[in-house]
Amino acid sequence: MPPAKKRPRAYDLSRTRTAVLAQFGHVRSAVRALTAEQLALPGLGEWSVRELAAHITMAPERVSRSMELPEPAGGQAPRLTLLEWPFSTGGSADDIAAHTRALAADHPGLDALYEETTARFEELVPVTASADRLVSTRAGTMRLGDFLVTRTVELVVHTDDLNRATGLDIPYDRQALAACTRLLADALADTAPGGAVEVRIPPFAVVQCIGGPRHTRGTPPNVVETDPLTWIRLATGRTGWVEALDAAQVSASGERADLAPLLPLMG
Repeated sequence: MPPAKKRPRAYDLSRTRTAVLAQFGHVRSAVRALTAEQLALPGLGEWSVRELAAHITMAPERVSRSMELPEPAGGQAPRLTLLEWPFSTGGSADDIAAHTRALAADHPGLDALYEETTARFEELVPVTASADRLVSTRAGTMRLGDFLVTRTVELVVHTDDLNRATGLDIPYDRQALAACTRLLADALADTAPGGAVEVRIPPFAVVQCIGGPRHTRGTPPNVVETDPLTWIRLATGRTGWVEALDAAQVSASGERADLAPLLPLMG
């Protein structure tokens, strides 16, 4: 019999909305201070730092645009769950890249773009919104509360990209970092259900995954432990499993404590 799946973790819409705005605000403050030389640096893949900075505005803006549209057909169940979302992100890379380049070219003043994006989000995604409102996303119909959690992933991941491209130290909102870490950890446990391996990402998440003998007390025989940023880089392919082990960024004990076949989670 396959392992029973746990009830999905609950997220408070108000706290998630606050986290999205806080993380976006941290990035905006940093982008405002970037020099022309920094903006021209390599950012992510073929993008410059300017293009990466423009791309980051798309995370909250997608929610705003979704909220401008009528709610998808009444009462139907969401077609994409929160834990399915990480595995649905790899199919529109070309469209995203083209839109990112156009956005950067059309907005030479990035701070004005960030200001407009913030104002639209605050207006169109009110704190009183229902978490169960359905919204249309690139990957399918989702609950608004779930879609907001995915925005913490986009913002935290790209904040890390921007930090590594520029050498800056843009801070991470604690709630945004926690939501991002937990979602990606829960997605791992959902795609590889079981209790043979315990994955610890202090201080935000502990999950069990991979089928096999399940421990009930004491220290588990197979344990993986790492910090939130390393976990996020592993889950999104920014860092490889062997690379992280060699750099002592991950500890893995036990013969089954190998997550390499399951990573990255996001394309």
